[in-house]
This record gives sequence, structure tokens and C-alpha cells, in this order.
Amino acid sequence: MYVIGLAGGSGSGKTTFMESLKLRLDGFGVTFISLDDYYLPRDKQHVDENGIKNFDLPTSIDSHALLEDITKLRSGQHVTRQEYTFNNEAKEAKMIEFRSNPIIIIEGLFIYHYTELRGILDLKLFVHAPPYSKIIRRIKRDRVERNYPLDDVLYRYQHHVMPSYEQYIQPYMSECDIVINNLTNMDASLEVIYGFIKEKLANG
Repeated sequence: MYVIGLAGGSGSGKTTFMESLKLRLDGFGVTFISLDDYYLPRDKQHVDENGIKNFDLPTSIDSHALLEDITKLRSGQHVTRQEYTFNNEAKEAKMIEFRSNPIIIIEGLFIYHYTELRGILDLKLFVHAPPYSKIIRRIKRDRVERNYPLDDVLYRYQHHVMPSYEQYIQPYMSECDIVINNLTNMDASLEVIYGFIKEKLANG
């Protein structure tokens, strides 16, 4: 089994990159896992000095459950987990099945921060984007998909997202095997990674 990590700052485009890979690799024996589905419940999240819950910390994630699920997948077992909906009442959570496949791709903010998880990754990818484009994407996503008020989005970006990126995400970029620069689009990088995975699958 070959395990690929895909990280980057919030709004960098890593989820878009993974969704594009999903479309291209549908039916090819690749399992996609998002760190988003391993968030701890709201009552277990850290609260900052202004009483705002901070979801942008490594401790916001149930990393133990993630590692347990990956261990099961590597041993040939399938895993089911309930989708995390970011408290969006308009969205109904569904059950997600992760199948044990030859290739697993794990996407998320902090996947390189967890030492044990980092140790099992065969290939480490990092999506990089300028700060101005990241905040624009963050605003669009959180307003539309997660139903967050604009003031809340901006507060979290300034006080949670950026400090977390600088401390827990950016330092690992230099350790990654491939940095995907999302300045205009990621088409070329997508073709390279897609081709690499297809060859990996073909050669067993």
C-alpha cells in the first residue's frame, strides 16, 4: 500500500486539488481521506481569550481515530465514518466508506504535524498559494458552504488561521517532496501527480 499526504494552508486549494484527482481516478483503486472528517465535537474544541472556538489547531482533530482507521485500511479492512458538516444545519451528514485500496491519499491541514502519521507517508505534497488568494477562497467557502458570518470568518482568519499556518503547517513545506504552486491554476501539477499514481497502480 502506498500512502500520499496532501497538505497546505486554509484556502490554498488542496481540497480542490484532491477533488480533481478523485474525478480522474474514480474506479482506479484509490482511497481519499480528508482530515476534515476527524474534527472533534464542538464541546472539545479550544476556546480563545475572546470566547471563540478555535478549530485551527492540531488538537482540534481526533488524530488517534485517524491513525486507527489508516492502520485498519493498511491491514485490509474497510472503514466507515460520519461526515463532518462544520455545524451547517442546512447540510445533512452522510456516512462515508473508506475502502482498503493500493493507494491512499490523505488531505488536511495538519497531517505533517502528527509525527506518527508523517512517518507512514510515502510521498508528501504541499499546495502553496499567496495569502491574498487564500483569504478570498476562505471567505467564499465559509460563507457559502459553512454558513459562517463574514465578521466571524475574518476574525478566525486573523487570530486562528494565520498563526496556526505559521506554526503548524508552513514549517513542513521544506520537508515535502513536491510543492504545488497554486498561483493561477494547478493543471500541470495535477497531470504530473495523476500520471504518477496511474503508473504506480499499473506497476503494483
